[in-house]
Amino acid sequence: NHDRLAPRPMRVGLTGGIASGKSTVAELFAGAAVPVIDTDILARQVVAPGSIGLQRVAAVFGPSIVADDGSLDRAGLRARIFADAADRRRLESILHPLILEEVARQSRRAGGSYQIHVIPLLVESGLQDTVDRVLVVDCPEDLQRSRLRSRDGETATSAEQILASQADRVRRLAAADDVIVNDRSEADLCPLVATLDAFYRDIAERGDFSARGLRLP
Repeated sequence: NHDRLAPRPMRVGLTGGIASGKSTVAELFAGAAVPVIDTDILARQVVAPGSIGLQRVAAVFGPSIVADDGSLDRAGLRARIFADAADRRRLESILHPLILEEVARQSRRAGGSYQIHVIPLLVESGLQDTVDRVLVVDCPEDLQRSRLRSRDGETATSAEQILASQADRVRRLAAADDVIVNDRSEADLCPLVATLDAFYRDIAERGDFSARGLRLP
């Protein structure tokens, strides 16, 4: 999928462990007028009340997974998929095709020389082939734990469960073309994203989607 003559935008898959700073990095790219397609947002849209996605989830996980107001019981479903890997795979088999279809539709419409596709479970779900480059936002696991507990109010146990359900750092970094190390403040991310933005615009214009990667800082 590294086509030098590709008449389409270069697709950069942005991923990283939970609480690594993906959303902040995505916002900085958006601030530089880069089209950003966030699969977390799409994942909510494809199971909106009355959607075919919600119907399919309820058919597999039972009607109790739909709340009284017709929306998905996210907390209940989340607890099940973190506790059971088979349930997580069943959910992914329902949602991934719907999400990827919407990503493709939005990508065609968004244009730009390159796009950021935010895919939190890119490596875990084997979706590397849906993008041209993989950008990993990396941070030490101890920092992820402290951010989960302070930002999301997770307990020590639930934070460990969440981390255990995701690819380990070694696997994620092995899949990366480019890496941002986010172990400092949000202000420190701004120049790193600016550097990557210039790099991506250059290689996208040249059609060199598989150029040697950057590790920042």
